[in-house]
Amino acid sequence: MSCGDAHKTDCSEVLSEVWLFLDHECDDKRRRLLEQHLDECSPCLEQFGIDEHLKVLLARKCGGEHAPDSLKQRLRDEIRKTVVDQGGVPVQNKSDLP
Repeated sequence: MSCGDAHKTDCSEVLSEVWLFLDHECDDKRRRLLEQHLDECSPCLEQFGIDEHLKVLLARKCGGEHAPDSLKQRLRDEIRKTVVDQGGVPVQNKSDLP
């Protein structure tokens, strides 16, 4: 995507990094550059707003659920069994560790 205006950072580059920006996973210098672009470019700012709302919605709808301990243990057991069946080194249980 491009708004047609010349920017220090290309629109497609900014939009590809929106989730890093939202999750605070870019360094301060990169964050300032992305903020500057969003301040100057209304199409990118609009897309950023959509992504920001989507992130909030996902966190609200999916953020509070955790897998039950019994499911986690069954998954660990299946992974352990698969590794052993395929001739790999068996994975130890936490309780087996010294």
